[in-house]
Amino acid sequence: MLIAKMNQGKDGDETGTGESLDDGVELWPAPLSSGAISATVPLPGSKSLTGRELVLAALADGPSTLHVPLRSRDSALMVDALRELGTEITAMPQQTGEFVDPDLRIEPADELTGSTTIECGLAGTVMRFVPPIAALALGPVAFDGDPYARKRPMRPVLDALRDLGADIADEGRGALPFTVHGRGSLRGGRVEIDASLSSQFVSALLLAGARFDEGVHVVHTGERLPSLPHIEMTIAALRARGVEVSSPATGEWIVAPGPIRAIDVTIEPDLSNAAPFLAAAVATGGSVTVPHWPAATTQVGDLLRSLLTEFGASATRDDTGNLTVRAQGTLAGVTLHVPEAGELAPTLVGLAALAAHGSDGTDGSPSSITGIGHIRHHETDRIAALVAEINALGGDAAELDDGIEIRPAALHGGVWHSYADHRIATTGALIGLRIPGIEVEDVASTSKTLPRFTELWSEMLRRDSSVDPAASTGIDVAFDATAGLGPAISGLGRAARGFIEGL
Repeated sequence: MLIAKMNQGKDGDETGTGESLDDGVELWPAPLSSGAISATVPLPGSKSLTGRELVLAALADGPSTLHVPLRSRDSALMVDALRELGTEITAMPQQTGEFVDPDLRIEPADELTGSTTIECGLAGTVMRFVPPIAALALGPVAFDGDPYARKRPMRPVLDALRDLGADIADEGRGALPFTVHGRGSLRGGRVEIDASLSSQFVSALLLAGARFDEGVHVVHTGERLPSLPHIEMTIAALRARGVEVSSPATGEWIVAPGPIRAIDVTIEPDLSNAAPFLAAAVATGGSVTVPHWPAATTQVGDLLRSLLTEFGASATRDDTGNLTVRAQGTLAGVTLHVPEAGELAPTLVGLAALAAHGSDGTDGSPSSITGIGHIRHHETDRIAALVAEINALGGDAAELDDGIEIRPAALHGGVWHSYADHRIATTGALIGLRIPGIEVEDVASTSKTLPRFTELWSEMLRRDSSVDPAASTGIDVAFDATAGLGPAISGLGRAARGFIEGL
């Protein structure tokens, strides 16, 4: 396994050796639970829905309001990108309630404007969803992002936009940086695209397709299509705004040209961000409740209700929308094939590592989690990163072509590197509930989708008497949601603070 293919979260570091990844970055002591957790955890809005609704509101035929959207680095970058193209976005007065983010009022531009630069950070939604909008603007729009973002695949969506009539200059890289030379409109029509590496390629075209002269007819040509629920989420958001969308065949979608209706939308809680909290119940033999879980949703995180039962747990939702996951006996190893749930994979792998550890390091059970090869192209190579970190703690994990195999082995404490990846960081916190001495490097990378992760994690544990206070030293090193996220976090704090203070 080559560390070089993983994001080390250091500006300008394109190859590296994997040594001293934690140099200059504060280590967060993951709190240890001495027994079964029992807690209720309220969560902010969905990252995926917030991003899609921001895009659609910016392209709509009038002002829209997003109620309880997610405030995070990704959403801050999306807000900044849309503003650069002429959209007005204003934060509404703060609501009351625990961990409630302000509503956003979005007023579309009369005419989208270019001659600007878009900072993508590590946000796949920004680097993929915004270029089709830039093609509708007047003037050049330059795109760039964090150093590792330049390794994330972009060629399929850039080539597809060219086929639809866009003028894009990328010097043949098929990746960041690139420039979209907007002409104020885009022809659109039928286009073939291989979205095997990311369903975001399809969603990017569908979201803006109604604004193309001929609409868009997207035909997926690859052998597989990961994260299909995210495309279904895109289609549902479009239809809610009156856009005509059809799917005449598997892997084929048509968006008719026409207006995108302005509406007010309440964003669901982020069900994927619920993963480490619900998994904490399974890991410790306890129970965790997440309020306001929707009865029906297109979010991938809803699959947790079935996936966590594979580890030996129950998941029930009551009539008021409280979803409770309870451990049922011993944490069991699993055999899972989850191509539709790549963003949940790090949490599932963390639970599998604890199942392989067993109760005392000698009686663990093996696991195999496959169908997740596409997560090599997320914020980091997640398969390589998870294997490296589990093995560094004494585990026995191996990379598969499209997944991870974990064999019984005793885990021990140590530094868990995040690779500037929010889901790798939360997996370290999960393992730290059971394994003493886990220190998570760059826990502030969680600001990408959940800036108050450590605060929420702390609250979950404070409400539970099973937490070992002696093992929780440093747990109050949580984000101050109004004062920023601290200096040594790979630039994440500045973007999140800008979202908080700049709206």
